[in-house]
Amino acid sequence: MYKINFALTSFIRGACQQLLEPLNVSGKTIGGHVLRPLYTSSARFQEAEVQSQELTSSTTSPKSSREFSFYPPLPGQDSSLRWGGKTFEELPIVHIKATYNNTHIQVTDNDGQSMARTSCGTEGFRNIKKSTPIAAQTTGIAAAAKAQAKGVTFVRVLVKGLGPGRLSAIKGLTMGGLEIVSITDNTPVPHNGCRPRKARRM
Repeated sequence: MYKINFALTSFIRGACQQLLEPLNVSGKTIGGHVLRPLYTSSARFQEAEVQSQELTSSTTSPKSSREFSFYPPLPGQDSSLRWGGKTFEELPIVHIKATYNNTHIQVTDNDGQSMARTSCGTEGFRNIKKSTPIAAQTTGIAAAAKAQAKGVTFVRVLVKGLGPGRLSAIKGLTMGGLEIVSITDNTPVPHNGCRPRKARRM
């Protein structure tokens, strides 16, 4: 029994290695495991842009590798990162307000001028269904479609509130075709400010 298991295991391992040999062109294997580089969407675009710039500027002047960094710049420093030709400060902002009863999504430009707005109620959900993650995801897809009609591709996301639709709304934005560059949680946290309401009697 042991010899049959060993023979079967070695046969399967050999077959897998033969199947994975074409992958060695783009990824390397260590101990039978294929290792491929992991990219986020913005990093992939930035690397392709830097490579194209290096090819064009290789004849004029050599570009140092210290000018490009995957890490965000410190406050007050300029960054060479661009998303669709825009810096981080020029990107449109998607405001998500996730309350316990509804989820509001508004797309603004970097100056705060509204470009698109939608909520679970305007998407046709009523009463208790407005507070579901499915409604928030549908709202995110609709907001992404409206934003893309205005020419928006890369966005920053500001999330406020603790409702059930905060993560589903972000997922809906990506399903709608928007590229999310950063996610910021802007939920207000009281430092023992106002007195809370009395507890409900059940």
